[in-house]
Order: sequence, then structure tokens, then C-alpha cells
Amino acid sequence: MKKIAAFFDIDGTIYREGLITEVFKKIIKYELVSEDRWYKDVRPSYIKWDKRQGDYDDYLSKMVDVYIEAIKGVNKSYVEYIAKRVIEQNGDRVYTFTRDRLKWHKEQGHLVIAISGSPVELVKEMSEKYNMDDYRGTIYQLDFLNNYNGEVIPMWDHESKLKALTELASKYNIDLENSYAYGDTSGDFTMFKSVGNPYAINPTRELIGKVMEDKYVKEKINLIVERKDVVYSIDLDTVKIL
Repeated sequence: MKKIAAFFDIDGTIYREGLITEVFKKIIKYELVSEDRWYKDVRPSYIKWDKRQGDYDDYLSKMVDVYIEAIKGVNKSYVEYIAKRVIEQNGDRVYTFTRDRLKWHKEQGHLVIAISGSPVELVKEMSEKYNMDDYRGTIYQLDFLNNYNGEVIPMWDHESKLKALTELASKYNIDLENSYAYGDTSGDFTMFKSVGNPYAINPTRELIGKVMEDKYVKEKINLIVERKDVVYSIDLDTVKIL
């Protein structure tokens, strides 16, 4: 018998702020990277994105470049320790809507799986905190001493997420037509196309644009916006993007 699954992109969909931003703050604290790199190379893009004046992918790209530089040559156990600390201290800062959806899916007996562009060490900790059944994240590769070597297998783009979703569907015998996907950026679009019940949570302008251009996805999408203590379900046929 086929199973129903719920695929969650963690950053911005469950967790309110980017997990990689939180781990970046920690690697500054533990002096793996100079604080100047944040202020000169990353913070300007972060501020633009935070004010919704810039592109999330630009911010992520700069963040990833500095993150790779920071952890190259560092042992995996050290980053695992940082990841644990990040989730211990900040793992409860999640959206009400997605917290309730996680609970609902578990009550229904659905598989709950994280597919996230964050480092896999962080995704692992977050998935364990919320009792998820499996997870996929960006893999920063290791050398024979278990130190990071500067090579990356990404999980933030739509091709990688589609590949992960396809592999997981085969692994668990998942009925994608009756399954769910939750995301907020354009990298989640292929997940939306692949499942019968996609949810765009506080989506970026780029993601909304992709949805509006695809009649198949537009007809089945659920658009959710959470602000302060209110959750809005929005009809795309009547929404006006300013």
C-alpha cells in the first residue's frame, strides 16, 4: 500500500529565520570566520532580503561562499556541535501554521520529511527535534579525516529537490498525488509540481510568479501568509501583488 508524505522545506517555512544565518552567527562566535566577513560580504545582502528588497538566492549564495571558506579543514564533529547548539537555542522559533501542520500530519500517520537547502547537520537536528521520518540537506563533503574539503552537494535548487523527492518516493513507496509539499522559494517549485497538495508559505515574489505562470500548479496551490498572530489563506485569483 502506498504511503502519503509531507515534504517540508525548513528555512522560512517551518523556521522563521534562515537556519544557516543562525549557524553563521555561531561560527563567528567560535572564531571560525572573521566578523568582518559578515558585515562586508553577507550582511548587505541579508538586509536587502530581510526588507524584501533583494533576492534570497543572492543572499544565500554569499552566505554559502563564506560558510564554505569558514568550515574548510574543520572537523565534522565541531560543526555538529554548533548545529546542536543552534537548534537547542533557536529550534522553537517556528511558524504556528507549520507547527500545527506537522502535528496534523503525524496524527494522520503520514510520513514527514525535511528537504532543505540548509547544511545537512542542521537539518538532521531540526528533523529530530520535530520527530520527522527522514531528511535531506545540503552536503558539505569530507576528506578521509572527516574534515570539510570545500566541495558541496547542494539541496537549495529545484533540480536537487526534485531528485531528492523522487528518490524518497521510491524509497518509501510514496503516493505523490495525495502527498503534500511546503515551501517558500522558487527552489521548491518542482516539489509543488510533483505533489497533489502544495502549500506556499510566505512565498517570495519569484515563487508566486512561477506559480502564476503554471496553470496546473496554480489550480492546486494553497497560498498561506502568516503575520504576527494571524494566518491568512489567500486566493491567487484575487490576490494583487504590489
